[in-house]
Amino acid sequence: MPNLKNLKPLFLFSLLLVLSLPGTFAKPADPGMDVIDVKPLAPTARLISLDQTIAKLLTQNHYRQSKLDDRLSALVLTHYLDDLDFSRSYFLAGDIAGFEKYRNGFDDALKKGDLQPAYEIFNLYLRRLADRTVRIQALLKQNFRFDVDESLIVDRKDAPWAKTSAELDELWRKRLKHEMLTLMLSGKDQSAARELLSKRYDNRLHQALKSSSDDVFQLYMNAVAQAFDPHTAYFSPRNTENFNIQMRLSLEGIGCVLRMEDEQVTVVELVTGGPADLSQQIKAGDKIVAVAQGDDGTWLDVVGWRLDDVVDRIRGQRGTVVRLKVLPGKAGAAAAEKTIRLVRDTIKLEKQAAKSEIKPIKGADDRELRIGVITVPAFYSDFDAARRGVADYRSTTRDVRRLLNELNGKIDGLVLDLRENGGGSLQEAVDLTGLFIGDGPVVQVRQADGDVEVEEDSEPAPVYTGPLAVLVDHASASASEIFAGAIQDYGRGIVIGDPTFGKGTVQTLVDLNRLTKAKDPQGQLKMTIAKFYRVNGSSTQHRGVQPDVAIPSIMDSAETGESAQKNALPWDEIAATRYRDNRQLAALTPELARRHQTRTASNPDYQAFLRDLEFTRQQRDKTTVSLLESGRRTEREQIEAWQRERENRYRSAKGLPPLKPGDDIPEGKDSVVPDAALEESARIVADLVGLMGSNSALVMSR
Repeated sequence: MPNLKNLKPLFLFSLLLVLSLPGTFAKPADPGMDVIDVKPLAPTARLISLDQTIAKLLTQNHYRQSKLDDRLSALVLTHYLDDLDFSRSYFLAGDIAGFEKYRNGFDDALKKGDLQPAYEIFNLYLRRLADRTVRIQALLKQNFRFDVDESLIVDRKDAPWAKTSAELDELWRKRLKHEMLTLMLSGKDQSAARELLSKRYDNRLHQALKSSSDDVFQLYMNAVAQAFDPHTAYFSPRNTENFNIQMRLSLEGIGCVLRMEDEQVTVVELVTGGPADLSQQIKAGDKIVAVAQGDDGTWLDVVGWRLDDVVDRIRGQRGTVVRLKVLPGKAGAAAAEKTIRLVRDTIKLEKQAAKSEIKPIKGADDRELRIGVITVPAFYSDFDAARRGVADYRSTTRDVRRLLNELNGKIDGLVLDLRENGGGSLQEAVDLTGLFIGDGPVVQVRQADGDVEVEEDSEPAPVYTGPLAVLVDHASASASEIFAGAIQDYGRGIVIGDPTFGKGTVQTLVDLNRLTKAKDPQGQLKMTIAKFYRVNGSSTQHRGVQPDVAIPSIMDSAETGESAQKNALPWDEIAATRYRDNRQLAALTPELARRHQTRTASNPDYQAFLRDLEFTRQQRDKTTVSLLESGRRTEREQIEAWQRERENRYRSAKGLPPLKPGDDIPEGKDSVVPDAALEESARIVADLVGLMGSNSALVMSR
C-alpha cells in the first residue's frame, strides 16, 4: 500500500457530482395485472476485488482511521438506504426489517469482498420501484379533485416506513396530486399535466433499465465512503471524467455543480463566472426538471433521469443555447416552474475576478466617509499560466493587490466580501492573508498521524493597514474560512455576517488504476486525509468561523453547512502556533455590535430586509404543502405580490415606474432591491473608523 501522505492533496471547494440511481418500472404482482420482469444485477469479479482495495484504502489512510466494525456497518446501511429511498416512498417497513440482518454485517462483507448484500438490497429496491411505478400509472388514470382541503408532507426523510402497499398508495395519490397541481400552476391544463406525469414515470422505466452492475457498485461504495465522512466519495470511471472536467473549470456548459436529490437534479453550487452564475436566475437548491436545446428545441422532462445523462444534455458547445425549466428552491414545495435561457460558455478566470467599488457613508459625526468594497467570489489561480512562466497570470491575490493599490489613499475603511465564496486554492488563501497581516503563519494542517504543518505567507509587509471587515455567510467555505479565521485571530479585522459553512478538511484524489494494476478504468477515490486549524489552534471544521457582528442571510439554515452533514468530522483544537495577536479590535467589538443593533432597529430598509428574509425562510422551510387548488393559487399570488411590493418599494425610491400585475419580477442584477447586508457592513466599518479616531492604521505588533 503506497504512502498516501506523499500524494499531493487537493483543496476541494465544491460538492461534487455523485450518481444516484434512478428507479425502474414494472407491473405489480397483483391479481389481474401483468408483471414486467426485472433482471437482478450481480457484482463482477473486477468489482469484488475493487471493493477490497477501497476498504483497505479507507481504513489505512482516511483521516478518521475508522475500523471496519459494527458501528461503521450500521452507518453504511443507513447511508445506503437513504441514497436508495430518501423520501421513503418505495420500501415497506417489512423490507427494512429484513435488512436489519445486515446492520452489523457490512464490515465483515467489506473485509471479504462480499458484495452480495448490497446487490440483494438494490435488486429488491428495483422490484419495489417497479411495482410502485405501475401503481402510479394506475393512479394517474383516476380523477383528482382539487377542491378537497388536504395536504402532503413533503419532508419525509424521517417519516416512518409504510407498512402496506395500500398505505403507500395513499401517499402517492397525494404526491401525484401535488405534482399535477404544480404543473397546472405553471400553465398546463389538467390533461397536459396528467400526460406529462405519465411520460415522466414511464421514462423512469427506460432510465432504470440502463442501470448496470457498475452503477450499483458506485452507489454502494459511496455509502461506504460516507460512513467515513461526507467529503469522501468513490467516482466510477464515467463520473471520474465528469469530476475532472469540473475541477479544470473547462466545462463548456452553464457552470453548475449538480447532484441527484430524491430523483430530481438539484443545483448544489454555481461555478463563479459561469453562465448560470452571471445570469443570477439560478440559485443553489433549485431543481432542474426539463432541458431543451436551442431556442426552439423540444423540452425533455428529466425528472428521474440518471444524473450523468442530464449533465450530458446540459453540457454543449460554447455559444449554443440551452433552456432549463427549474423549480426555485427558495420558494419551497409550493414553487412553480420557471424557464431560463442560457448561452453555454467556457468558465474564464476573468469572470471570477475580484472587483471593487467605493460606498460613501455618513459617519457618526456626519462626516462623509469612503468605504471600499472588494468582492472576492473565489480563491482562483491560473496554475497553467503560472507553470508556463507568464508574468501577469491571474490569481485572487494578484487581483486584490492591484485593487488595494488603486484604493489606497482614497478610502477610510474596507469591506472584503466573501459571501457565497466556496473556497478554491489553499495557497491563494494564505497569500491573500499576507496582504493584510504581512508575513506570518496563516493556517495549520494536521495529518492523520498527528503531524502538523504550518502554512505561512511570505508577504514582507501588509499592503493595506486600515480598518477592515470580512463579510461572510453560511456558504463561505474552506479557503474563505481560513482567510476569515486568520484575520479574526490576528485582530486584524472584524468578521461580519453568518457563521461560515464549517468545512475544515483536506481531500486527496487516488487513482485506483495505480493501485489495482488493472487495464480497465477503475475510477478514483476522493478521501479526507487532513484537517485545517486556525493559528489559535481552533478547527474550522463543523463550527465554521463565528462572526463578531451578526447579520443574517437566507443561507443560514439548519439544513445547510457542515454541521448538517451526516457523520461530519467533529470540531476540535490543537496547540496554537506563534502569531501576533492585536487585541485593539476585541475591545471595540461590543460597541460596534451595540451601534449596529441600535441603528438597524430604526432603519426601515434593514427591517424590511429582515422581514423579507423571514418570509423567504418560511416558504423554504415548509414541510407540508396544500393540495387545495384555490389555496395554492392564493399562496402563489401572495408570494408574487410580496415580490412585486418589495421591488416596487425600491423602484419608487429611485423614481422608476412600478411593476404592474403580470409583469415579470426582476431578479439578481436586474433587481433594484439593495444589498442590505453589504450596506450595513459598510456602516459598521464607518463606525470602526470613528472609534479608532486618528489612529486608523492597525500597526501589527512584532
